[in-house]
Amino acid sequence: MKGTSYVLPFVLLLILCFGVAKKLNVFDCFIEGAKEGIATFVNLLPVLTGLVVAVSMLRASGAIDLLQKILAPVAKALGIPVEVIPLCILSPISGSGSLSMYENILAEYGPDSYAGRVASVLSGATETTFYAATVYLGSVQIKKSGTVIPCALIGDIVSFVAAALTVRLFFGAG
Repeated sequence: MKGTSYVLPFVLLLILCFGVAKKLNVFDCFIEGAKEGIATFVNLLPVLTGLVVAVSMLRASGAIDLLQKILAPVAKALGIPVEVIPLCILSPISGSGSLSMYENILAEYGPDSYAGRVASVLSGATETTFYAATVYLGSVQIKKSGTVIPCALIGDIVSFVAAALTVRLFFGAG
């Protein structure tokens, strides 16, 4: 067995020892935490289902292709390859949708193409903004997100531009 295989049992043993040292009923604490986890999951399920349906509708309706055509001039001006616009659209919404789009870009243009390299950097540098906001804000039951989403989306846009710029600086534009 490799050394990393011992990490989880070691952490569990550490938790048990800490609980015993603090004279806590570790099993009751575990059950209480599991109950809270299930309650959090139940609260998040409707919103996560809505996100999955929305992504499926975007892809099936052709809205992503339409948005790609509309955003192409802006993307070109920012140095973002037009081929990765669908990835830019999906990455804030859906991790699985953006992963599928990323795979499509690599299959169509190749991993060493400009679009493939920008897509690779984008995939590693962006977050599923709406999913993360849903989970984090929903877990503490915040209903009004205020400026969280707009600020996170600005961060996503900066990541898109920075990904294209980074690839251009290190590998050239073509």
